[in-house]
Amino acid sequence: MISWIGFACGLALLGITAASAVKTFMIPRATYSKLNRVVAMSVYGLFRMVTGRVDNLARREAIFAVSAPAFLLSLLTTWLACLFAGYALLLWPTARSFPLALRESGSSLFTLGFALPTGPGSSAIVFIAAASGLAVLALMISYLPLLYAAFNRRETLVTMLEALAGAPPWGPELLARQAVIDNSAVLPTLYTRCTEWAADIAESHVNYRPLVYFRSPDTEASWLLSLLAVLDGAALHLALNPSSAPYEARPLLRVGYVTMRKLAANLGLPVPDDPRPDDPIELTRAEFDEAVQWLRHAGWQPERSSDDAWPHFHGWRVNYEAAAYGLALHLDLPPALWSGPRRPGRPAPKAPRRPADRRPKDRQPGVAPPT
Repeated sequence: MISWIGFACGLALLGITAASAVKTFMIPRATYSKLNRVVAMSVYGLFRMVTGRVDNLARREAIFAVSAPAFLLSLLTTWLACLFAGYALLLWPTARSFPLALRESGSSLFTLGFALPTGPGSSAIVFIAAASGLAVLALMISYLPLLYAAFNRRETLVTMLEALAGAPPWGPELLARQAVIDNSAVLPTLYTRCTEWAADIAESHVNYRPLVYFRSPDTEASWLLSLLAVLDGAALHLALNPSSAPYEARPLLRVGYVTMRKLAANLGLPVPDDPRPDDPIELTRAEFDEAVQWLRHAGWQPERSSDDAWPHFHGWRVNYEAAAYGLALHLDLPPALWSGPRRPGRPAPKAPRRPADRRPKDRQPGVAPPT
């Protein structure tokens, strides 16, 4: 009787494992698996505990860089362990003892072949076990190139924005650097590329959730901080210069805040579905005024005063601020301006250091060189 109860438990365990693998590998949409969630909470909880008292940013990011691969390895190990136990429970009624059932299950699952089945029913089970073990390994091997291809696409724009918006990236610095070198004409093209980039992040990071936890190679860089910086830059551009701001900024903001809301909701973080333009935000008016002064000092020429621009910027930022702050805190990202609070004990964010202007003294911004 006990062995047949185990048989029923084995069927349930195999069903849970199969559902987890199918949802992870084969369903191209946001899915929920309790098994995946338990493994994720265990792995990432351990990494948060380990990094809780690590103050050095480079060391902390190096530790966090291992978290996503560790999750994938832990998930694969969990699946194999569940298959091993599940098939052993199925073989228990026909085996002479449960240890022999474990021996048959391991021999068939890992295609070792040193233990022979004891009957027709056992033969069918061991054939299925051998096929499922190979299938899980093959699916994981084919899954990794998809992850790293999406990771490489993401990091190309992260590296570009690191050069254009500083490290860590900051929205006002994105505009300021273009004003310093009189290169604002590049912003429409940048907004277009970032719109496509944000859409790609929404599609890939929702379907392949481990990508959210893959850290950028640079210690102070992050895909989320880069996306937040370019959204803040576009919102500032529209708020301060409504008549000259490129039309590409509005689609970027729309796609960007939809992306952030999707990712936050996919991780179970609370975000407002449709905030009103006058709903409160955490960024203060004083921080906004300081940013406008930062832009003026760099040579940016606003069309609106800070008083007139603030309600418009507020109305844009309310759409993505809560999602961005929730994601940044959940991922424990490097501290950056306008990206929300971090865990207690983390250092305060600093403005990105701008490269020195090394143009010859006889050349002024916007003046063509002599021929």
